Formats: sequence, C-alpha cells, structure tokens
Amino acid sequence: MALKNASPWPAAEPGMSAPFQLHREALADIAADPSAIFALLDDHRRLSAHMEKPSLMMAGATMKTELDSQRGQAVGSVIRMKGVVLGVSLYVEEVVTHHEPPFRKTWETRGQPRLLVIGPYRMGFELSPAATDTRVRVWIDYSLPTGLTGRWLGKLLGKVYADWCVTRMARDATNFFNKG
Repeated sequence: MALKNASPWPAAEPGMSAPFQLHREALADIAADPSAIFALLDDHRRLSAHMEKPSLMMAGATMKTELDSQRGQAVGSVIRMKGVVLGVSLYVEEVVTHHEPPFRKTWETRGQPRLLVIGPYRMGFELSPAATDTRVRVWIDYSLPTGLTGRWLGKLLGKVYADWCVTRMARDATNFFNKG
C-alpha cells in the first residue's frame, strides 16, 4: 500500500466545484475482480466503518453514518455523518456526484461541514484492472477548516487525518479480499 500527495488525475471533475487546496491518496493492488471490489467499496457503511469505531485518530469517539433511500449508491444520494469528538459536535453531509460501476465513485461535502481538522472535501475511489490484480486508488481533495482554530488544527493534523482515512479504506478492502 502506498500513500501519495501528488495526483496524475485532475483535482476537479468537469462541472464540479472549484479544486480543493490539498490532496492525499492511497493505492493498493488487490487480487480480485473490479466488480467485487466496487460492490464492497460502494457500501458506504462498510467504507466509512473506520469512523464508527473508537480510535486514537478519532480521539476515542465515533461518527454515526446515516444513508438516504439510495444508500449512497446513486448520483444525488445523500450521506450524513455526525458525532461528538472531544466535546465538539461534528457533522458532515455528503452527496454522491459520480457513480460509474465498477470503476469509479465520487462524493463531496454539501454546505459547510462541522469538522475539526479538514474542511470541505471531495473524495472517491477508482479501480483499474491489471493482469492479475485490480489497482485501487482511494483519494481525498480537501480544504482546511475555516476560523483561526480550525485552520491551525488543519495545518497541524489535516494531512495525518486525510492519510488515515484513505489508507484505512484501501487497507480494509485489501484485508477483506485477503482474509480467505
């Protein structure tokens, strides 16, 4: 598994909002068919499972994921996450902006998220079939939070948090297909 800061892909999709300031991504090669990997990653509850378990990165807290009737699996579908971290109430609403099974999915924040170390973001994954494996790229383009405290925390911890998110998503997919 590899982490990268630079991306060969454009920072913004045509018709989407302006590019974000920062980019992080994780790459993994998984010995599975793109359709099977896409089905796993397209389950947003499973994809964001690392947020629902207490961890050091979440300061021992959790975020609860709520899905609309489309379960985050169609363009326009809405995903909400909320929780309390270090006594601060957090909330983010995301909307699926691109859904192309079995190769690509993108979602981004809607409105102003209430998060501690990152601000608005666009996130997604792309699958590229290879000879024996599928290359999985999980990425996030994000901006720092607003306000003096948010910007300070974002500069200090945003990259670490973004790396943790994309790495966990890629690692969880890798572990799922390597468990047998």
